[in-house]
Amino acid sequence: MDDSLLVFIVLGLTLAAFVWGRFRFDLVALASLLASVVLGLVPADQAFSGFGHPAVITVVAVLVLSRGFERAGVVDVIAAQVLKVGDRLLYQLLALTGLVTVLSGFMNNVGALALLLPVALRMSREHDTSPSILLMPLAFGSLLGGLTTLIGTPPNIIISSYRASVAGERFSMFDFFPVGGAVAVAGVAFIVLLGWRLVPRRTGQASRDAMFDTAHYLVEVRVDADAQALGWSLHKLRRKLDDNVPVLALVRGGHRYAGHSFYGVLKEGDILLLEAGPEELKALEDRAGLRVGLAPEEAPDPDAEPTDTEQSNTEQSNTEKTDSNDQVRSSGNAAAASTSAQPLNADGNAGSASLAQRTRQLVDEDEQARERRITLDETREAARGTEDGDERQDDKAPEDLHLIEAVVRNDAAISGRTAAELRLHHQYGLHLVAVARDGGRLKQRLRDIRFRPGDVLLLQGDPEGLGESLTVLGCLPLADRRLTLGQPRQLALSVGIFAVAITAMLFDLLPAAVALSLAALVTLLVGVLPLREGYRAIDGPVVVLLGAMIPVGQSLESSGGAGLIADAMLGLGSQWPPILVLAGLFMVSTLLSNVINNAAAALLMAPIAASLASGFELSLDPFLMVVAISASCAFLTPIGHQSNTLVMGPAGYHFSDYWRLGLPLTLVVMVVAIPLIMLVWPLQ
Repeated sequence: MDDSLLVFIVLGLTLAAFVWGRFRFDLVALASLLASVVLGLVPADQAFSGFGHPAVITVVAVLVLSRGFERAGVVDVIAAQVLKVGDRLLYQLLALTGLVTVLSGFMNNVGALALLLPVALRMSREHDTSPSILLMPLAFGSLLGGLTTLIGTPPNIIISSYRASVAGERFSMFDFFPVGGAVAVAGVAFIVLLGWRLVPRRTGQASRDAMFDTAHYLVEVRVDADAQALGWSLHKLRRKLDDNVPVLALVRGGHRYAGHSFYGVLKEGDILLLEAGPEELKALEDRAGLRVGLAPEEAPDPDAEPTDTEQSNTEQSNTEKTDSNDQVRSSGNAAAASTSAQPLNADGNAGSASLAQRTRQLVDEDEQARERRITLDETREAARGTEDGDERQDDKAPEDLHLIEAVVRNDAAISGRTAAELRLHHQYGLHLVAVARDGGRLKQRLRDIRFRPGDVLLLQGDPEGLGESLTVLGCLPLADRRLTLGQPRQLALSVGIFAVAITAMLFDLLPAAVALSLAALVTLLVGVLPLREGYRAIDGPVVVLLGAMIPVGQSLESSGGAGLIADAMLGLGSQWPPILVLAGLFMVSTLLSNVINNAAAALLMAPIAASLASGFELSLDPFLMVVAISASCAFLTPIGHQSNTLVMGPAGYHFSDYWRLGLPLTLVVMVVAIPLIMLVWPLQ
């Protein structure tokens, strides 16, 4: 079989796997590389040469420098000024989108978005603006900013390196600016003046107490031996909490009872299912001693489920079993929460009609009736607002745990895994309180939820270790930025190191990969960024993607596959003017970047662009510039770029929402970019 045909088969399967999304893109890229080696398309001794490619080294250095900016507080200082723009939406959009565009030109665009995302959410909360109006413009602005400089986005670095391999000379730091800067300005102007009106309002107004309306989360709290609420009725608990926390159900011994029809008193080991936000959870701890999650000394087995034998034990043993095996979880089945007091098994299904289970049910019902008689007088007194003297609150404050919302990043370690598999509490000291996806709370047990990029997690933990735990897990904090502001700030040193590297690049003293790697090394040596944080800053999946796809992309050219595609385009467009050929190249590259990683799109399209330029006997530069611009225009889908995925969960966007603003923005970019490319980079 011809090598070019084999290349097309490998690339076709690779693209299909990228679009399918069943496997991570780095694994798909590595499989593509190894398949190319086995088929003889890539020489075995050059299989891993891509990992030492200057483009890969440059991307790694930029990621480290971006994390250094974050830790030094450079962007936090700037972002603090954004909150002063006032309550006019036009100014808010201009400040947020403009700032992220500028920052993305000099640091990783995902890093710039990550720093300003909490600012945008806080702004939406303080000014009663829907977060969806601000977040999509913010994400698209981060992509536009990457067009302006060599280090703004991986496609620019890849195109520069490809030009060096073909023409012997790289694009310099600001060679992208004349076209990229104009495109960024035009794109931001379109978004701020008109484009934001095309963004669907998917969520309501932001809560004043959290970046999302956490009052709609269903959470579970436990009754410990030292809880003030021990022995209270649910009616009294509601009175203590000013009737602002609806108790939907009580779980005891693996059985669930509807809150509205339960008249007994709370016992040690009981679990309450209720709706609560941050303030309500604080009140539960302060006034009733009820806490979310398990005691620190407990070591549950996340996979343990109660057996039929265990369910037939006494209520006392069932309570102990529940206290040692249940984790923090959320029940989203409102119907189950509002059923009658008929006992259900641990899965929420009615028990079988066996004699033993029926006997147990009768015993439980009898105990409930006895508890109702015992507590009737107390309930009547509570309804009249009278309380016994020995039921007053203990003023001692409970342990202060921190509640925070965080979004799951694309490269998160928890992606595709469940809370039970991760053992969040015992490994990271975190209680998972609730999960929201696509703007809505998930209606299933927390232990069964497999996290996805863009999910919003409501977490509780020790504030001292919360920031580090989120970093390890790959989650971006949304509702609290104090996690990073406590780090040592070395603004001048961080900016100075970066400025020296840029100067060396501008005057051609050092290649970009060497200058930026040296800057990253100095950043680590002087302590601006700890070494451990430096390693964490490196986006491993992106490095594997680039290192694996570079040889595969080269095989497209060496096998003649790129020439075949270029010949087909030449045949179709032989009578077209060059501007239409560039427009066709732009559209193909843009569509590709919206279904696969933009770096992979640039790697695949660069050889085709070079073949087109050669076939038309035109200059190489305008064709490469078209690929550089179009590969970063992933505005149509949430999967084209990490920035798009990160805002999907917090804003509650649907997959189809992106093209509404993304399609006209893509057309604006194409209309502005192609004439400018032909002007700045002449065809002849």
